[in-house]
Amino acid sequence: MRVYVADLGANTVTLAWGRADGSSENTIGRGAKSYGEATVHIGNQTIRTKASWTQVTNLEPDKKYPYTVEVGGQKIGEGTVRTWQDKSQAFTFFVIGDFGNASRAQYAIARRMEEEYKKLESSGEPVRFVLSMGDNIYGKISSGGARDRDWEAKFFLPYEYILKSVPFKAVLGNHDGNESESRADLAVCLDNLFMPDRWYRFTYANFAEFIALDSTTNTESGPTSPAYTDGGKQSTWLKAALAAPPLPWRLAVLHHPMFSAGPGHSNALEKLRHWFDLFKNTHVQAVFSGHEHNLQFSERNANTGNMQFILSGSGGELRSGSVRKRMKAASIRSWANQNQFLIVRIREGEMTIQPVGTTTQSVLLRDENSRAVEQPVRVKNLQH
Repeated sequence: MRVYVADLGANTVTLAWGRADGSSENTIGRGAKSYGEATVHIGNQTIRTKASWTQVTNLEPDKKYPYTVEVGGQKIGEGTVRTWQDKSQAFTFFVIGDFGNASRAQYAIARRMEEEYKKLESSGEPVRFVLSMGDNIYGKISSGGARDRDWEAKFFLPYEYILKSVPFKAVLGNHDGNESESRADLAVCLDNLFMPDRWYRFTYANFAEFIALDSTTNTESGPTSPAYTDGGKQSTWLKAALAAPPLPWRLAVLHHPMFSAGPGHSNALEKLRHWFDLFKNTHVQAVFSGHEHNLQFSERNANTGNMQFILSGSGGELRSGSVRKRMKAASIRSWANQNQFLIVRIREGEMTIQPVGTTTQSVLLRDENSRAVEQPVRVKNLQH
């Protein structure tokens, strides 16, 4: 059975367990069937439940807690979780996008994530969560993400070490629903990743807020329909969320990039112009996206609303083809067509972004003239 961290905070952790083998029933995730009485031991607490998950409360901030989970008196999993800080001026997280395809590349990047996670933890710099840019599960092996058994090789197995300690905080991609695949993918994605909704806000301590959005046309019934229309339910929610006083760092996350030089997907700026205008007027410092299967960093100028746009969409998928001739027109400063994930560090008024490739290949960021670009990429908080 799998045991994983479904959510985390300064005083809480949500632990879930089950088998990622369901075909006709829900066997893992928020709505999974019961496997019988479960007992969770964490800190000085013992929690018993007949559900397949539990939220542990009354924990201390920024403290490591070993835990074990038993079902029917037999231990099925264990791990160690570190709660988030409640006050902070520095933290670290991973970013990955377009990954769930069970490819050799996905597994190579997953191994590098595990290596870097262990290295950072041992150096006193814990990774707090993994931020997913969407397309969490693809339908190229088995039938997609509509059944829990589709998730074993594409999610729970490659990231099993990290999942024992930190959650994936995800947005939806076009492959996570009927925009590109099965409508049933959407419900399973929300269930297995414990997403609070198709769009939501979360904060890290009193320091950073993340606005996670749905830029897809996935629907729960009927034909596909954009979830991002100006004046629609999500945009109304977004206006209210961004009207609140910002934390020192305000970051937006969505699958479709507003700035992209391709080669396979054009940017989504025009259909998301109303969101772009909201971002630039409400202290959003950076926007993370995926969808295009490479790595791109935008310019930070008037064309981009003085925001930093980051496209990270090659955690498993990779699209060949140069974008150099399109970069200037698309306001893209640097790019790499390699499989990668990102280590993101925010320290007071600066965010640094370090791309990490496979064990055999470092990530080579290049500008439009093929010159190497200095790493890590540095993003200053213009409101700091």
